Amino acid sequence: MENNEDKRIYTLSVEKPAKAVIKMGVPLIAGMFIMVLYNLVDTYFIGLMKDDYRLAAVNLAYPVMMVTIAISNMIGTGASSFIARSLGAKDTEKAEHTLTAGFSLTVINSILVAVLGLLFLPAIITGLGAKENTYLYTEQYVRILLVGSLFTMGNYTFGQLLRSEGSVRYSIAGMITGTVINIILDPVFIFTFGLGIEGAAIATIIGNAAGMLVSVIFYLTGKTLLRPSFKYIFPTIEILKEIFWVGVPASLETLLTSAAFIVNNNLAVSYGELTVAAIGAAQKILSLGNYIYQGFAAGTQPIMGYNYGAENYKRMKAVLRSGITVVSITELVVMIIYFLFAPLLIGLFTDSAEVIATGSTVLRTIMLILPFVGATSMSRMSFQAMGMPQFAFGITLVRQLILYVPLLLLFDHFFGFGGMIWAQPVTEMIMMFVSVFLLYSMLSKKDKLI
Repeated sequence: MENNEDKRIYTLSVEKPAKAVIKMGVPLIAGMFIMVLYNLVDTYFIGLMKDDYRLAAVNLAYPVMMVTIAISNMIGTGASSFIARSLGAKDTEKAEHTLTAGFSLTVINSILVAVLGLLFLPAIITGLGAKENTYLYTEQYVRILLVGSLFTMGNYTFGQLLRSEGSVRYSIAGMITGTVINIILDPVFIFTFGLGIEGAAIATIIGNAAGMLVSVIFYLTGKTLLRPSFKYIFPTIEILKEIFWVGVPASLETLLTSAAFIVNNNLAVSYGELTVAAIGAAQKILSLGNYIYQGFAAGTQPIMGYNYGAENYKRMKAVLRSGITVVSITELVVMIIYFLFAPLLIGLFTDSAEVIATGSTVLRTIMLILPFVGATSMSRMSFQAMGMPQFAFGITLVRQLILYVPLLLLFDHFFGFGGMIWAQPVTEMIMMFVSVFLLYSMLSKKDKLI
């Protein structure tokens, strides 16, 4: 380990599994905690306006951010998977060619998102579930998110590309920079300039722009293991196939999650728009727990991809076991905190007794997903890292369309709101056993072939 390059490769290939998972995951979780503050900070400062309809509008607009990230995920996950596998196979040139393709495709996709989103904006706002009291606020917020989609997508994708080579610290630097700027600008734009919900959206976009710029600077100044190059500006057919083979299912996974979120919101609206605000606040708090398992899963992905490229299947199984153990113990601690302090946490976003009471009930129910969903996420990410997106997508398809949405509708029909919020925990309990069994069985078969 004579230089930074050797340290990065050592972590991917040799480091003890538990230590490698923690080393790759913890910095990323820290960055994701900071990243999630984008939406939490918006929610917090809008809550200070004492208008629960504006608070509900931020929650209604959230699927647009999810769709933007889904499209970013298509390029980021697809390119990152092939980069890690190429590094494992010692093909640096192909890895750099794939990196450059990730840059150019991100720019193209962001233009398409902005143009098409603005063109169909009224239909989008209606589809999100916005009603008379929330329509205008939702439209104001979404319009600005669409205009600034290049920065949101660039910040997210470039961070993924940095992680694919083991440069985790560099990837979170952009997240930290962007979030700090967003926190500073939110009260300025919302209150000082009197822009309200539009000010929150503008601050978010400027924060993402700053985060994206930091990642670009790391690449341009040669601090990274890989570097984009104009000579690779046009991707080969092989690279495009690999990016989209892994990336499209990854994107569809996020889109399915977004669709399920919209179904959930539309059901919640029938119980009153303030119920949407309560669910939104609970989901924002839960997202902190979500980012723990997502961080460990995303941090593990390049380890799995590198070792799959090197055909080291025994290490992959060891990493999987260690990762599930680490994430499950961590999430149990988070659950205890949520149970004890639910009213206090929901109260950070509103002083409405109705919203706090409903939000606390929701949080104490949906938090039950945490010990289970980490194993599912880690299994799904591993399939993406291995270049087997059909299995990753299959897990999400079963999870969202075959289990979650039907259970959501069924529980809502028979048990009302109290039953509806149980659909997610029940889904995750089932999916943990299905996804881990599928991945472990496949790795065992691969191991026997060598």
